[in-house]
Amino acid sequence: MISLVCEGSAVMSSSQGSSPIAQCSGPGDGLFRKRRDPAMAPRHYRTPRSLPDVCPKEPTGEGRALCEGPSVVADQHRWTVYNSKVNLPAALNDPRLAKRESDFFTKTWGLDFTETEVMPSFYLPNISREHFSSYLQETAQREKIHERCKNICQSRDDLSVPTITNNHDKARAELEQVPKIFMKPEFVLNDPVTFNAVLPWSHFSVAGGKNSRDVASSRLLQEKLSHYLDVVEVSIARQISLRSEAFFHAMSSQHELQDRLRETADAVAKLRARTAAIDRIMCRGPLQSLRDALTRNNCIKLHNKLKLMAAVHQTQPTVQLLLSTSEFVGALELIATTKEVLQQELQGIHSFRHLGSQLCEMERLIDKMMVADFSTYAQSDLSRPFEEDSQVLEKDRLQSLVFGLLRQRKLDFLDIYSEEMVRAAKNIVRQCVVKSVSQISEIDADAVRFHEQMRLMTFPQWFDLLLDIFEHFILFLKRIKATLSVIRNVVLEVLDSSQRSRLADVSSATNHSDGRTNEDEEEEESGGPAFHSGEAELAYLTHEGLFISDALNEAEQRSTRAQTCTDACGSDSASATTESSSSREHNSNTTSSLPIGGAAAISEDVMPSDLELGRVANNVQELLYTASDVSHDRCVKVLMTRAKDGSLERLSSSEFVCLSQAVESFVSDTEELCGRRSMSLRGALQSQAYRFVQRFHEERKTKLSLLLDNERWKQAEVPAEFQDLVDSIADGRITLPERKPAGSEDRKPSEFLCVDGQKYAVVGTVLLLIRMFLEYCQCVNDIPSITTDILTRLADLLKHFNSRSCQLVLGAGALQVVGLKTITTRNLALASRCLQLLVHYIPVIRAHFETRLQPRQYSILRHFGHITKDYNDHIAEISAKLVAIMDSMFEKALSKYEVKAPMPSACLRNVCKQMAKMHEAINELLPEEQTQMLFLRINASFKLYLKRQLARLGVFNDGGPQNGLVMVDVAFYSENVQALRSLERLDLNMPEIWEQKR
Repeated sequence: MISLVCEGSAVMSSSQGSSPIAQCSGPGDGLFRKRRDPAMAPRHYRTPRSLPDVCPKEPTGEGRALCEGPSVVADQHRWTVYNSKVNLPAALNDPRLAKRESDFFTKTWGLDFTETEVMPSFYLPNISREHFSSYLQETAQREKIHERCKNICQSRDDLSVPTITNNHDKARAELEQVPKIFMKPEFVLNDPVTFNAVLPWSHFSVAGGKNSRDVASSRLLQEKLSHYLDVVEVSIARQISLRSEAFFHAMSSQHELQDRLRETADAVAKLRARTAAIDRIMCRGPLQSLRDALTRNNCIKLHNKLKLMAAVHQTQPTVQLLLSTSEFVGALELIATTKEVLQQELQGIHSFRHLGSQLCEMERLIDKMMVADFSTYAQSDLSRPFEEDSQVLEKDRLQSLVFGLLRQRKLDFLDIYSEEMVRAAKNIVRQCVVKSVSQISEIDADAVRFHEQMRLMTFPQWFDLLLDIFEHFILFLKRIKATLSVIRNVVLEVLDSSQRSRLADVSSATNHSDGRTNEDEEEEESGGPAFHSGEAELAYLTHEGLFISDALNEAEQRSTRAQTCTDACGSDSASATTESSSSREHNSNTTSSLPIGGAAAISEDVMPSDLELGRVANNVQELLYTASDVSHDRCVKVLMTRAKDGSLERLSSSEFVCLSQAVESFVSDTEELCGRRSMSLRGALQSQAYRFVQRFHEERKTKLSLLLDNERWKQAEVPAEFQDLVDSIADGRITLPERKPAGSEDRKPSEFLCVDGQKYAVVGTVLLLIRMFLEYCQCVNDIPSITTDILTRLADLLKHFNSRSCQLVLGAGALQVVGLKTITTRNLALASRCLQLLVHYIPVIRAHFETRLQPRQYSILRHFGHITKDYNDHIAEISAKLVAIMDSMFEKALSKYEVKAPMPSACLRNVCKQMAKMHEAINELLPEEQTQMLFLRINASFKLYLKRQLARLGVFNDGGPQNGLVMVDVAFYSENVQALRSLERLDLNMPEIWEQKR
């Protein structure tokens, strides 16, 4: 049937340019293909033609006329020879060649291209008939069958080609009589245009009446349409006749196919009967058992669901019971577990539709209760008396509160504790002041303001108050540290638990995947189809119409909850024993009703992250630092209240040292307790110490000025206590010795101060100055924070002594200030010796301060170098002054010297007398070396003036009488000088007095 329709379509379309002859493509293949006109090869566009008249008087043949030549409309996209752009003779004529070549490839390939014989390839074998022998043997049988088939089809194929061609042309001519409109695929009589074209009503009268012409026209139209129908039917009958064998072959194949379908239907009926028997005998019973098991499981799940609903129904009373005992953590855990159960197990239950919002409201209420309870706890903990032995107040309650606040992410609870801490610190100071004032009868607490009460206290009373405040703050910080340690331990425990649970989840996931792999391997090794109960249930679920994935999930949920349901039942039975433990057991019941891992998931979702917990732990430590700072700030308030009227500046050295030591002890204790140094109290003490040092230095500088102004520059006796003071300095103890009781000292004072084996004759001011700079050093020992200030003040004190002593002695200021008649050589020598003593102690003082300074502060020690230089310059000036005194005497005496008898002369006698007085004045004051050096300089001055006088007198070393007289005087001078003590071996070198003759 399909072949007939295809061939009919081919016949009807053959009038559009196809060949009407249909040939078999091969002998025996049974397929017929129409041969296409080569000139009409792929046509992409249909030639536009006007709608033909359906009733032509005679065939026109316009379609064939249009196909005889090229058409601009139909052939515009097809290449023809008319599209050629290159002339072939022009391509063959190469102007580069001398003569015309027959081969035009030289134009492209060059002049050297010539036709040569192609040599056979060495890589291709020579093919002969023997290579195809095996193929011919294999295809010989099929070739015979092919020939036999050709012989069978010979009757149809013996038609001569001219006969077939003529028949085809005739059929084509007949079909061309049929108008093309009937051959179009879109031919539909419902279309008015098509209907008017097929039935041209214009040939009929429009008046409505029927005349003879209309009848003839309608009859003619009917005959034409009948003729067209006959032509098409004849053409279809011809095509059917040509394919009659194919029709008969299809009919025979249809009968055979019906027989086989009948046999197949019988076999299917037998198979269905057997399957029904198997289902009735072997499947219905097991499937009914599976249905019963599934029904039982559903009943168990329903029962467990009802028990779970009963437990959830008791959540609100249980939460209220827990809140009444302040078990906030248990209540929050119960609320979280209940909310999880509502979301997972009891979702969509109408009776619990408002329970979720109620639980959220209860959770917010618990948050407010925990914050308020923590504030109350902090207030009671920080305000309780310090006499209690317990360090932490209600430790379990504190841990529960902290854990609950962490669980609710209320991480700002430390701010509440900080505010209570500041308030408690203020109360500590107030309570200590009230307690101290109540013990002092001179102060009326009602009439005097709070700050004025501390100013009215004496220093011992105020100092005792300060020590009491320090003691209370130390206990206060210990209590805060213990409380914060508990909070920190809770935070670190939660952080450690979070990390361990995360590691456990990772390891369990790894073990689960490994176990699943091992189970798969065991199942593969076992090989046999073990039909377990889970697999049977899975098979039943699949049989009931579920997808395999849904069936797997359902089976896994049942196997997972089996143990959970058992635990729930056991916990329910245990919960009925006592009423007091109902809350905890209810919590465990609710948690056990969840799938495995539900509680862990709740805690992981609710608890803060590791980063937040670490930040809270750091804030706990910072809160301890804040407590230390707050304590120091309150103590600073107490200190500054006392110092407001300048009372701290008027303290004695011992009192200020006691204050400094107490503050330093408190600062050290708090630093050891809290782990950080607070600078506020130390800074306040430093400012007071600066004022104290300034007043301390002004007092001693004024005292030194008064001593120097009253000093008569006479040698003073050295009391034994000053000798002991110097001896302690020599032993390395640069401190003031303890005062001994009166009457215990029976030693007599000495004339000299012995220092490192040398005797120093000193004035009383220097002895007191030594004690003064020891007081400075003692302040540095007691108050290390004022080292730099004390150093600069001590340097100023030493400079003041040097400058003032210079003004009084060398500048003769003592004549007006003290009323001395003159500044004697003894005064000068004594001042020089005092300066030398101080120069001896400057390196000792420098070393003492250097041990108290930081390396970056060593630059301040340069003051001692400058002071040493100034003192040495002063000593040198005194020595020069002593020499200058003798110079003036030598100039005056030797200017009258005459060389005449008697000898020794009176002038030299006077000179020796003056030198003996000089020696007597300084010999006991200055050491032997300095005396010798001083007299060497005096001797040089004497020789200079004597030489000048002898030159003026014209006396030379010529052995004459005058020379002899002079030698007698010189001998007398040398004998008297060397007779002085410690000057026996002094080399006078007297020949230098003679002027060399020219």
